[in-house]
Amino acid sequence: MFRQGDVLIVPVAEESVPPYLVAAEKAPGEPRDARGRLVLALGEVTGHAHAVPGPGRLIRESGDMAGPVFLHLPDGGRVVHEEHAAIPLPKGWFRVVRQREYVPGAVRVVAD
Repeated sequence: MFRQGDVLIVPVAEESVPPYLVAAEKAPGEPRDARGRLVLALGEVTGHAHAVPGPGRLIRESGDMAGPVFLHLPDGGRVVHEEHAAIPLPKGWFRVVRQREYVPGAVRVVAD
């Protein structure tokens, strides 16, 4: 497991990724930002981002922030952030989990 701030990146076996996501390598993943990065989490206050600058795909299974998010790095990569050290990642599939917090009446994703 890898953690950078409020983002947890968990290696997963390809068999645990929904088959249609694995088979759809040519299907579009998340768009890259203006700097060409795959953004795992964006800080609402600072604008800083937990991001992967190199090759790979970020796929939101349900199309929203609450559903499972998968990251595929066929050649490995690294996660960067303006306020944290870069974290090298091996090649493979990962599940990206955002830290959540309870507030009275709701559970919400943490934003830095």
